[in-house]
Amino acid sequence: MNFAVKIVNQKSNRMLNICDAELVGRTVRQSDLDITITKSYYGDRIIDEKEAESLLRTSSIINMVGKKTIDLSIKIGIGSAKGVKEIEGVPFLIVFKF
Repeated sequence: MNFAVKIVNQKSNRMLNICDAELVGRTVRQSDLDITITKSYYGDRIIDEKEAESLLRTSSIINMVGKKTIDLSIKIGIGSAKGVKEIEGVPFLIVFKF
């Protein structure tokens, strides 16, 4: 299982943008909302599940897209299924840990 990630460090916070690798480049639509899952936002590099788990645990702000990504985060106790929103069948979840 591969994930696309981009890490942004700001002062004492680490923001992790992470998605299922196969979603990079896809555009999802809902009503008048279009969201493109871009390489510049999510795809600095491709990582495996072990590294994804480590980054999920150590990041304070996490933007997640995709079933595999969100399933992993919930499995390790980060985030909740209650916060997941779907656009065109693609799940999105944002988590803040402070």
